[in-house]
Amino acid sequence: MCHYHFDCHFQKVAEPMMRSTLLFHVLLIAIVAIAGITNGEDAAKGKTLKVFILAGQSNMEGAGAIVSDPNRNEGRGSLEYLATHQPDSPYAKLRNDKGEWIERGDVWIHYLDRKGKLKPGYGAREDRIGPELGFGTVVGDHFNEPVLLIKLAWGGKSLAVDFRPPSVGDDGPGVYYKEVVTRTRELMQNFGTEFPELAGMKPELVGLGWHQGWNDRINQGFNDAYEENMDHFIRDIQTRLERTQFARCHCRNRDEWLGRKASRALSLMKAQAAVAQREEFKGNVAFVGTKTFYRAPEESPSGQGYHWNSNAETYYLIGEHMGKAMLGLLD
Repeated sequence: MCHYHFDCHFQKVAEPMMRSTLLFHVLLIAIVAIAGITNGEDAAKGKTLKVFILAGQSNMEGAGAIVSDPNRNEGRGSLEYLATHQPDSPYAKLRNDKGEWIERGDVWIHYLDRKGKLKPGYGAREDRIGPELGFGTVVGDHFNEPVLLIKLAWGGKSLAVDFRPPSVGDDGPGVYYKEVVTRTRELMQNFGTEFPELAGMKPELVGLGWHQGWNDRINQGFNDAYEENMDHFIRDIQTRLERTQFARCHCRNRDEWLGRKASRALSLMKAQAAVAQREEFKGNVAFVGTKTFYRAPEESPSGQGYHWNSNAETYYLIGEHMGKAMLGLLD
């Protein structure tokens, strides 16, 4: 089983009026900063609401275990174990004195059929976390304004088909590309209905985080097209969601460290790197490595390498560093 690790590239893209091209570079994690969409409400009615999209496939859904299973490595790698055994860590701060998970009062999340104030439990299942928890903690701590996370993630989806950008060819946009655009627009218009306590605020779409790539890595044709598909994806998203900034990440494969070769994984990394190296995008990319976030199976709730061994710390750190990179783009 290959264990995937991620090195993040973050890209800041100028407003369309200043620049007609933009870049987005992704494998399994990415952040996109998007500035400018509002619903035209009078800002005097309330504070600005900072809105972030978190999109992708199963690793954006999130498989980080919350509850400790004593039968699996004594519960190591679960959020509960981390909070208990690291009392000075960010994980411990997620619980109150009674050991209950804290629900933030300044960060909301809408995840397909689930919504509420941010706390552990917004992963693929209610007993899991994804990058949203670390990301929401970082941006929530930073902004004086309230934050809304729009999480749009579905397992087993490719960029080549499911998230296919419309400008790629005659087949039209992928179903899940359209879902991201449509659901984002709808929530930007109707957030006050979904969250009555936020009604009257002025929403500002600030960024998009992207965690995707497995289904392109395992198909040679999808792999070969990845660089161009990413380029089109970013340009199309900018058009559909107006003024945009992007931050992006790419993956490193553990087999590369061990001297083995996984040709598709390596070529997909090269495709991602090639997008980042395009002349028109120079000066808009920063780099954050995430290989150190990997935790071995013996320190984790499972041995499911393509889902980071279900390790909650890994997912939290991915989100945390995505959040920090996002804030760096917005400085």
